[in-house]
Amino acid sequence: MRLLPFAYRNLLRNKRRSILAAASVFLSILLVMFMAGFLQGFMDSMVKNYIKNETGHINIATRGYRERAKFMPVDEYMESSGQLAHSLESALSDIDPEAVVAQRIRFGLMLSSESGTKEALAIAGDPELERRLLMLDTKILPGGRYLDAPGTLILGEGLARDLGLKEGETLKLLTQKADGGLGFKKLTISGIFKTGVNALDGFLLQLDLKDAQALLGIEDGSQQIAIMLSSQRKMKAALSRIEGLANAPGNPNSPEGLSVLPWTAIGSYPSMIQLLNIMYYWVFIFVAFLGAFIIANVMTMVILERKREIGLLMAMGMPRKKVLRLFLAEGTMLGLAGSIAGTLMGSLLVSLVGINGFDMTSAMAGFSWPMDNRIYPYISPWAIFLGLIIGSAVSALIAYLPSRKASMMSPVAAIRAL
Repeated sequence: MRLLPFAYRNLLRNKRRSILAAASVFLSILLVMFMAGFLQGFMDSMVKNYIKNETGHINIATRGYRERAKFMPVDEYMESSGQLAHSLESALSDIDPEAVVAQRIRFGLMLSSESGTKEALAIAGDPELERRLLMLDTKILPGGRYLDAPGTLILGEGLARDLGLKEGETLKLLTQKADGGLGFKKLTISGIFKTGVNALDGFLLQLDLKDAQALLGIEDGSQQIAIMLSSQRKMKAALSRIEGLANAPGNPNSPEGLSVLPWTAIGSYPSMIQLLNIMYYWVFIFVAFLGAFIIANVMTMVILERKREIGLLMAMGMPRKKVLRLFLAEGTMLGLAGSIAGTLMGSLLVSLVGINGFDMTSAMAGFSWPMDNRIYPYISPWAIFLGLIIGSAVSALIAYLPSRKASMMSPVAAIRAL
């Protein structure tokens, strides 16, 4: 006896019951696919913003800086980093013409005005490149301007309020130089930004890389070079090229060479992303189980209604293993039908929503760096494959217990049951 055609005909005997079971799997897989699409878009946005705000896809620094990175040591800087950045741009032109190579300096300092003094965090880089990375130019309040000339800076709204300053006024900066001395500089406030994040608006300022180099006494030097690629798929080829160039003979930096690392090897953030992905997969499986439990109920009802039929089949010589496979096939077919329909509908729904994305402006206010306000859900081929596998496998697993119960029946008792 061919089991699959027989199992298919059995499902058609009560179409309403079969449709109910398949619909439960359909709805659960539809929910799984939509959640997966949204979370993939959200996670990609988190990774993208972390990369452009913090490390780049690939990050270059001295080994000494890497060991003390949380202290942002200004004495651990790369000499002639401007020349190195220019060489990297040329070297990456054939791998990724759209790659951004940005020099960066971060340091703590004291700000002084007639109203008082306050500690702050300064971020320095090429103003034009940072338009594509930090994006603070999009947060400038009306009446202000972005860094439009050397000798200017922008600072957070809370910081400006605490110091009693506004656009066009002068701010005094005091910090420790790379040689251990004191660095002092006066800069003009060209703009005030408001991100909605208190930790930034009350603590952060941005200035031109050249002004920071002059303040810290590190001519043509920087702590880090962040390389932002157009696609993460190009990271392996770019990393190999960059390592060879950064540590080429004649490099003016320390004899042990520079530290060249992908973003996945820096800090604890990559581990957190990986942990979140694992958690989401378990949530998806749990949702699929909820939908598949209806299959268990349907299969149990089928077995109770078909006791006589099961007894007759076994009395005519059908082995118990074949009875088990028959009912297992029915449950799996229900799950597969629901999974295919749910995956297709879920993928279509995510694709339609992904055209315009979700406006997450209010939700993004809780993040510690400016982020894109829109999340664009998408479904990867792997997620589609996973949706089919989860729906079918969970349905087969759920259908096993009632199927085993049917195979363990006594033929005589089953025939007499009705």
